[in-house]
Amino acid sequence: MHEGTGFTPVQAAGDGRAHGFSTRAIHAGQEPDPLTGAVVPPIYATSTYKQDGVGGLRGGYEYSRSGNPTRTALEECLASLEGGVQGFAFASGLAAEDAILRALLEPGGHVVIPDDAYGGTFRLFDKVATRWGLGYSAAPITDLAAVEAAMREDTRMVWIETPTNPLLNIADIEQLADLAHRRGALVVVDNTFASPYLQQPLALGADVVVHSTTKYVGGHSDVVGGAVVVRDKEIAEKIAFHHNAMGAVAGPFDAFLTLRGIKTLGVRMDRHCDNAEAVAEFLAAHGKVAEVRYPGLSTHPGHDVAGKQMKRYGGMVAFRHKDGEQAAVDVCARTEVFTLGESLGGVESLIEHPGRMTHASAAGSALEVPGDLVRLSVGIEDVDDLLADLRRALG
Repeated sequence: MHEGTGFTPVQAAGDGRAHGFSTRAIHAGQEPDPLTGAVVPPIYATSTYKQDGVGGLRGGYEYSRSGNPTRTALEECLASLEGGVQGFAFASGLAAEDAILRALLEPGGHVVIPDDAYGGTFRLFDKVATRWGLGYSAAPITDLAAVEAAMREDTRMVWIETPTNPLLNIADIEQLADLAHRRGALVVVDNTFASPYLQQPLALGADVVVHSTTKYVGGHSDVVGGAVVVRDKEIAEKIAFHHNAMGAVAGPFDAFLTLRGIKTLGVRMDRHCDNAEAVAEFLAAHGKVAEVRYPGLSTHPGHDVAGKQMKRYGGMVAFRHKDGEQAAVDVCARTEVFTLGESLGGVESLIEHPGRMTHASAAGSALEVPGDLVRLSVGIEDVDDLLADLRRALG
């Protein structure tokens, strides 16, 4: 670990209260530069550092794969926002996921994953981790009994997405963490869809939180990255070793862009949620829509659990078209304000067909998504324009 910047996750305000989320998003790990007073951490575009004698490191830095001050600022901010002991910034979300598996599991171990996991996560388990000797079972994470039935004597981890991608199912983190810990397994929560602003998995009992920071954390569709935040030092040491040994670290410019996005995470998420709520209500009343998947709707099966563990319900909406797969594909092609594209969580609204795009790797498996499903990443544009665009595209 490197020297901190003086603004710790639990530092209190003058009246003794802990700093609020947006205050930490702007300041944690990001004290003004002591030399110039710059209020934004500089981009340390260097690969190596001068040592004051053999082993005499300035601030603990020796080589930028092992540590870089811009990346440290991001990692301290992420740890603060998720309430963890340490954060790690990776080159992508999947690099972060891979490091978790290799750092915390051994060949021969077993993991329970969601039966509607993100396609890239499924591919990592099914095509990469199994070749390394790791087993997995898919189970509906909304069903505690089903998860327990999927666990085996060699189950070492329960992997949770909540909300899931793309069906937006909701897992009860607290209950699943209690179950997993009783069985001697760790709990990892992919918090990408919710962001740390809306959900705090470590406080609910999770051991590890993982993010694709490409999405809401970065928020501007201009940087690819991943993050891991952990709740205890033993896990932190294992992740830190693999972070350095495997080398899939975030570069300084990527760390800089992600930090810039984090500063506005709270205000952006509020607008994402406002717009998504309106879009979900519009779709629920539309004659061409068979089903809307949005945790904020009272008809959503995970609505109550989401209300218990989330601040709000997020900016992601999915729906099924009454007229089938081709009609769903056609809607994706007809929007103008919603851009047809993969990824999510940016300020601009995106639309996609999961079965043929982000989740194509799950085709033919137990995790295959419905062909009539459309996924929306609802941005922060004027909501009337978003509704008019969907109205036109649906016909």
